[in-house]
Amino acid sequence: MTLYQVAEELSRRLSNIFLKADDGRRPVYGGTKKFQEDPHWRDLLLFYEYFHGDNGAGLGASHQTGWTGIVARMMHLFATTTPHQMLDLGKTAALTPTGASELTSTSHG
Repeated sequence: MTLYQVAEELSRRLSNIFLKADDGRRPVYGGTKKFQEDPHWRDLLLFYEYFHGDNGAGLGASHQTGWTGIVARMMHLFATTTPHQMLDLGKTAALTPTGASELTSTSHG
C-alpha cells in the first residue's frame, strides 16, 4: 500500500463510525434508540471524545469534539482529491515560502 492508500483506509474506517450501515444504523450511536430511530435526531451527528473499541459507539463528552471533528474534513478531502492532486499539492507546499520574509521584515522594524 502507498502512504496515500493507508491514509485513505484509516479515513474510511473512522468515517464508518459515523455513516449509516446497511441496516440504517450508525455505529457512533450504539444502542441509543433515540439517536438511531427518532427522525428529529437520527441525522444529526455528534462527535464524541472517544469510542468503544468493539462496536464504535461514542463515549465520553460529545461537546468536546477535539480530534473527531477532523473526520468530516478527511471525508471531504478523500472524496474530492485524487492521489495525484495530493502529491502535486504536497510538492507545491514544500516549495512555497512559509512567510519567512515576512518574519524578517517585521522583526527588524
